[in-house]
Amino acid sequence: MAKRRRRRKNSKGTNWLIFSIAFFLLLSFFAWRAFSDYQNEKLRQRLQREIQSDISQLELAEKNYGKLVTKIALEKKLPREYFMALIVLECSGREPAGNRFEPVVYRRLKNLKSGKRKRLEDLRQADVVNASDAALKNLATSWGPFQLMGYKCIGLGTNISDIRGKGAVKYGIEWVEENYGRSLREREFKDAFHLHNTGRKYPMFGKPFTHDPLYVERGLKYMDYFSTATITTDD
Repeated sequence: MAKRRRRRKNSKGTNWLIFSIAFFLLLSFFAWRAFSDYQNEKLRQRLQREIQSDISQLELAEKNYGKLVTKIALEKKLPREYFMALIVLECSGREPAGNRFEPVVYRRLKNLKSGKRKRLEDLRQADVVNASDAALKNLATSWGPFQLMGYKCIGLGTNISDIRGKGAVKYGIEWVEENYGRSLREREFKDAFHLHNTGRKYPMFGKPFTHDPLYVERGLKYMDYFSTATITTDD
């Protein structure tokens, strides 16, 4: 009888502990959600204020790239407003777009060439073993209106001069189509923007991994602008 009483007491104690832990976890979840909603609202308000100052960049992108992007996007049956938004995110619509050297990528390419690392994404040592130091620096630099990393030209089967020159729009769209075109065709634009900037889909929970926490939200807002903008094409 005494043993049964002890078991009942232990059972009650265990149930109370489980209830307490569950209550604490539930309370923590709602507190986290409330804090996240507060932060997200602040970010949305900031985005709303800043989007007006971006109008000049949107207009510049349309002027510099609108016709060519429209032509290629129509041929490939991809959403032109996504590529136009991406151009504003990556180079503010400028022509020439500029470039950005990435020291971390440069070190990885050097290690790949020397054999210290076996691969870099789809690249192997054989892809860069004959590359000069200047060539490695070009491969470690982002180019064109989509700021495509130089080494992406290897996977595209083209030269780096193509992705940083007149063919930058064409090859940039081809790279996007090859790497995450499915997300575009399924209209998963949050994933598409996040993939372009980080190589990963938009996280199911928590903040995005983009360098700018508003990168994806900006892209979606820019898409709204370009979806209603007048489309001009060459006859």
